[in-house]
Amino acid sequence: MKLLTLTSRLFAGVMVIGLSTAAHAVEANGQAATGASDMRSRLDATSVGIWKSYVPRGVKGELDSYDPIGLIAGALIKTDCSLNWRDPDDGKLYCFASGTSQVYFQDWPKTNIRKASEAYERLVYPKPGS
Repeated sequence: MKLLTLTSRLFAGVMVIGLSTAAHAVEANGQAATGASDMRSRLDATSVGIWKSYVPRGVKGELDSYDPIGLIAGALIKTDCSLNWRDPDDGKLYCFASGTSQVYFQDWPKTNIRKASEAYERLVYPKPGS
């Protein structure tokens, strides 16, 4: 019984501290967020947060940075290489458009590399003068 009371008091104290901190943050901004639309209007491309992904600059992947699984499916899906995988055998970098594509690719990487390379040759037209 005594332990339960102590735990309850501790929980209540944490809740009070958390609520007072949130109230102080609202007062510091001068207004409270009125809803999801207000929150979205305050976010823009320059906002920083945990939801932003790191996009490496100047990184070029194999297959002209197209998603290998997209190539296998017959689509040219250009990526920014924020999701990538480096082949441990030859060090080549492969870029992906989604996490699902990357996970699927990693089930059979050598087979998928071969299939994506063949599809890339079929899908990308030869450049004039080459």
